[in-house]
Amino acid sequence: MHIYPDAKAVVRDLAPDEPVILNRPHAARRAARFFTEKFPGKVMYAVKANPAPDLIQVLWEAGVTHYDVASIAEVRLVREALPEADLCFMHPIKTRKTIAEAYFKHGVKTFSLDTHEELAKIVEACSDPETGAPAQDLRLCVRLRVSSEHAQLSLAAKFGCDLTEAPALLQEARQHCDWLGVCFHVGSQAMTPFAFVQAMDRTRAAIAEASVVIDMIDVGGGFPSVYPGMEPPPLEDYFAIIARHFESLPIAYNAELWCEPGRALCAEYSSMIVQVTKRRGEELYINDGAYGALYDAAHVDWRFPVRALEDDLRDPEMDFAFYGPTCDDADYMQGPFPLPGDIKAGDYIEIGMLGAYGAAMKTGFNGFGDAECVVVADEPMMSLFIGERKVVQSDNVVSLR
Repeated sequence: MHIYPDAKAVVRDLAPDEPVILNRPHAARRAARFFTEKFPGKVMYAVKANPAPDLIQVLWEAGVTHYDVASIAEVRLVREALPEADLCFMHPIKTRKTIAEAYFKHGVKTFSLDTHEELAKIVEACSDPETGAPAQDLRLCVRLRVSSEHAQLSLAAKFGCDLTEAPALLQEARQHCDWLGVCFHVGSQAMTPFAFVQAMDRTRAAIAEASVVIDMIDVGGGFPSVYPGMEPPPLEDYFAIIARHFESLPIAYNAELWCEPGRALCAEYSSMIVQVTKRRGEELYINDGAYGALYDAAHVDWRFPVRALEDDLRDPEMDFAFYGPTCDDADYMQGPFPLPGDIKAGDYIEIGMLGAYGAAMKTGFNGFGDAECVVVADEPMMSLFIGERKVVQSDNVVSLR
């Protein structure tokens, strides 16, 4: 496999007319090892963030053994790539056929739920098709609804049972499983470790009211990456708060602690080369956009790092907006994206931190969306996992600055 030293080398060699995805396996490997070595429990990769088989293999080789799959397509994909991996179906709403295939064909034992109806569906779908005998090896996780107030993207509206509903659901689920967990999600890109405090407090209240044995606490995702204007505290701070609150929960003495990082494991894995096809004042027309890897830049004003790849640009930086290649006016990314003021049509730009969601969300709308993938050896444009950081101790957490 050919490995390019950096984005400029790719441009020199390929002079691409279409976007090029630059993958950095070493960056994903480093992130995975950080989590597996420092998080005080099991690390489960949220496959939806980036389901690329090559990435999944890198994470497995770096010690990630559990995978959060949210569809039967993800179940099939990960099972084919990793026959020995532990697959956990953490989407709280599933069809009976999906549950049955996951359980009987792919060996999935762990299922998430947030209603009595979903519990009944899982129990029925996993029962012996000939005798009707219930499964004896189910591992069920009741999902609580918690606040997303500290996250950049909310996940509080769609899934999770209310605190008033949780005790009865936990009690009923306990009757049908070999192993019972509680899970939640504080939202994507949580910018403070205290996002997990309220969620753990709600978890404590639900367990105490239910008075059942809990075998696992899954604190979900929400672990942030770093982007322009979004520089979170060290991840060690998050781990310390989670560990302290986990230890105080009324759970089994041998209960496990899990987490579901997606973005934090794969954001640094990919960047993308785009070409400027037209300049109109402070607007640059580029060959990827809202229907490609820049969905978040268009729809939630996410700011990704950018850099020009030309050596002859001399003007000071100015702020630009981007238009994507489709015929849709909504294919617009307001940025701001700081680039040299003399950038022009034909020039190339690298857009960083697209390993999470970006590279996975490209579509073929309007005939666009093709992108070659290559491997590069340089470091990501931004990173939480490299650089010297000084240890700072406080009453609540240990930080590395």
